[in-house]
Amino acid sequence: MNKLLKRPLFLLLSFTWGLPVSLAGAIWSLALLLTGHRPKRFGSCLRFEAGRGWGGANFGWVFFTQANPSLALMQHEHGHGVQNILLGPLMPFLVCLPSTLRYHYRNLVTRLRPGKALPPYDSIWFEGWATRLGAKYFPTADTQY
Repeated sequence: MNKLLKRPLFLLLSFTWGLPVSLAGAIWSLALLLTGHRPKRFGSCLRFEAGRGWGGANFGWVFFTQANPSLALMQHEHGHGVQNILLGPLMPFLVCLPSTLRYHYRNLVTRLRPGKALPPYDSIWFEGWATRLGAKYFPTADTQY
């Protein structure tokens, strides 16, 4: 693991340069804590599990996944956390909003046109980049810093 991504620096950057997204994560985390969900740690992030069959969402230093997520999903969501510390206040506009819109568009197309082929999920730059970052810096489920 790159020393620049050690947990204290990751959290410092998440709550300074990456504050907009991380603040939203703090609010969602509080809501989940109040409803009885307990976080786990993955890499430099906290993660919560809730629901089934929906994937995941990252909010800087914390991410949320469906129950029993795959290692690849956790790595990908943590990769978005790394993007947050790199992009800072641009993250909501360059990654979060486009990713959210694309996710819902793909779900809508899948429901309305079940046989329609869609490009691979990582074919757009911000999703592929998140996957590569997660796999590079957090190669195993027990990677914690």
